[in-house]
Amino acid sequence: MDFMILMPLAPQLMRKLAISPAQFSLLVASYSVSAGIASFAGTFFVDRFSRKRTLLTCYAGFITGTLLCGLSGSYPLLLAARIVTGLLGGIIGSQVLSLVADTFPLQLRGRATGMVMAGFSAASVLGVPAGLYLGTLYGWQMPFFAIAAFGAMVFAAAYRILPMGIRHLVASRENAGNRALLTEILSFPKHRLALIFTFLVSFSHFTMIPFLSPYMVANVGFKEMELSYIYITGGAITLFTGPYFGKLVDRFGATKVFSILVLTAFIPQYAISNMNSVSIWIALLFTSLFFIFSGGRFVPSQTLTLNAVEPRYRGGFMSLNSSLMQLSSGLAGFLAGKVIHKLPDGSLQYYDIIGWSTIFFSLLTILIARRMAVKDKGNGAF
Repeated sequence: MDFMILMPLAPQLMRKLAISPAQFSLLVASYSVSAGIASFAGTFFVDRFSRKRTLLTCYAGFITGTLLCGLSGSYPLLLAARIVTGLLGGIIGSQVLSLVADTFPLQLRGRATGMVMAGFSAASVLGVPAGLYLGTLYGWQMPFFAIAAFGAMVFAAAYRILPMGIRHLVASRENAGNRALLTEILSFPKHRLALIFTFLVSFSHFTMIPFLSPYMVANVGFKEMELSYIYITGGAITLFTGPYFGKLVDRFGATKVFSILVLTAFIPQYAISNMNSVSIWIALLFTSLFFIFSGGRFVPSQTLTLNAVEPRYRGGFMSLNSSLMQLSSGLAGFLAGKVIHKLPDGSLQYYDIIGWSTIFFSLLTILIARRMAVKDKGNGAF
């Protein structure tokens, strides 16, 4: 929710803080890059502790960083707070997925991953509209205060509910040096391929994400409060499609499901990046399809990645994998900010170039996914 709320707040932040598209993209990239650095560092130590202990420690830091975002009163302070949030929260995603892989058997892993990814949909349906409402009434800082307060409640629930996650400790290596551990992880060809795959999947998706909301306001004609409709409709649908894609992965294999989702996502990617002033209902149709298919790719892609990892390296690998995902999304947002140009009338130019780049890099991910398909057979015929 913390990551997603920054996007719909973009028009308000750009206006109230008097920042350019490039400066806003730096806000997005700063979180991702710092999270990537933290995740890379986590590669060398996360497998020495229980999943629960690592996850809760990092989550406490993430809540603190989010609170600092709300306390920021200027662009430099907000930028610094986003960096802190990324550093302290960068390891969370990898540990959640590692805990899923440690807990669920291979034949149920796609379904479990789909349920985790549905959390992003829930954040869209509930968190983003509420954040926009609070931001409009009380200022852009208020959503961060609300997220920090809600995060504290989630922390308390996670402390009571989550399993310890210690199975990996039995098979973990003795304290190897950092360089030796990284060499061990990268010594497997399937690990290297999975990392390249993760980088391209994340990069292809996040080139469009940072400027989706600003483009809808500046070029399509949305009012700032109407941006919540995008996240409500798209998020509500993906609450169901995410788990459903997980079931398809378990039945037909992650590679087939991933390839179909990528190809289908080309339709909304092209339509949105070339959209001008249209009816709000037409715009919502394509943004919802974007949520379903472009965002839905992460269910089979994460399953493919989890299946490629040797269990004894899972925590360290997923931290390294998360690092690449964060760095690639940060790079994508930063480069998009360099491409997008704001015209004197306030409209944004060259978003169509962003759309074509998304399609190009998405095609590359299909080729790599097929090379990773050796052990991905599914439980049925497509």
